[in-house]
Amino acid sequence: MRNSERKPEPEQINKILSKIVSSKALKKGLINTRIEELWRKVMGKNVGRYTQKVEYKNSTLYVYLSSSVLRSELSYGTQKIISLLNNEIGEKTISKIVFS
Repeated sequence: MRNSERKPEPEQINKILSKIVSSKALKKGLINTRIEELWRKVMGKNVGRYTQKVEYKNSTLYVYLSSSVLRSELSYGTQKIISLLNNEIGEKTISKIVFS
C-alpha cells in the first residue's frame, strides 16, 4: 500500500454525531422538537390540551392556543414560564413568549 492511499484515522462516534447535530438545520429542528416536548411537560396536560402548536424562532417561543381565556391567563405568568422552560433546557434559550 502506498503512502498516498493511507486510511483515515478512526474517529469516535460521539465526535461524528456532534458534527452532524451541530449542523444548523438539524440543530434548529432538534431544538424545536425538544422545546415543544418541554412545553407540554412543564405546563401539564390541561394546558397541553389547548395547545395547538409551539414554535421557536430567534429566542422567541410562539405558542398557539385554542382558548382565548387560557391565552390571557398565561400572559400574566410569561416571565415565570420562561424561567421554568430555560431551567429545564439548562441554558437561557428563550427570552420571549408570544401567545396567539
